[in-house]
Amino acid sequence: MRRIAFVASALLAVAFGLTIARADTTLSGTPTASEAPFVAKATADLSKLYATPKTAEDAGYKRYTNEDDTGAISYANGAWTSTDADHPSQLWYDVKGRLLGADFSVPYTADRPTLWGIDPSRWIKFGAHVHYDLAGPDGTTIYGATGGAKFTATGGSISAPTAQQLVGAGIAKSVSDVRFVFPFPAIWDLEIWILPNPNGAFAEKNPNVKPVNPPKGGMD
Repeated sequence: MRRIAFVASALLAVAFGLTIARADTTLSGTPTASEAPFVAKATADLSKLYATPKTAEDAGYKRYTNEDDTGAISYANGAWTSTDADHPSQLWYDVKGRLLGADFSVPYTADRPTLWGIDPSRWIKFGAHVHYDLAGPDGTTIYGATGGAKFTATGGSISAPTAQQLVGAGIAKSVSDVRFVFPFPAIWDLEIWILPNPNGAFAEKNPNVKPVNPPKGGMD
C-alpha cells in the first residue's frame, strides 16, 4: 500500500498486520548530488513510458487503490525487484490521469539497500500483506488490504492468497465478488515524485497535487 509510511497511522499498521520501518524524515525532500542522476533519469524516462494510466495498464500495471491523501491512485505490476530507473514496481496517478510518481522496490533483507546513489535512510520497509479488489454496490469497486492474525487464523495465506480465503476471513461475501487478490511481499520501498514538486522529489506531499476525494480515516 503505497505511501503508508506517510499516511497510515500506527493503528492501521497493526490492523493490517504490517511491519514498517519508516524513512528518515529528517532528510530534506530535495535529492542530494548523488541521488539527483537517478531521480532525473526516472523523471524523464517514466514520463515518456507511462504518461497515462492506459500506458501503465498496457505494460502490466493494475490499479489497486483509491485516491489517498496525497492525491495519488496506485498501480502495481507484481514485480517487486526494480532493476533501474525505468522499472518501478508501482506508479501513481491523480484523478485526472496525470503521472505523479513511482515506487521502486527490492525484496526485504536485514540491511537497507545501497542502490543508485540513494541514501539508504530513504528506503521504507513494508511487511508482507495482501491487497484485493471487490465488487461493490452499483458497479463500484472496493479496494482493500489485509494481513496478520485475522487473515491467517482462518486459513489465509499471505504469500499465496485466494478469493476463497477472503471469504473465509469474512472480507468478501462470495468468491464471485473478488475481482482480484494479490500478495504484497516484504520489501524495501523507495518513493519518488515524478511530477515536479517544489518540496523535492522525496517530500511527503506535493503542493502541485490537490486531492479531490481523499480518504477520511486513513487508507481506503
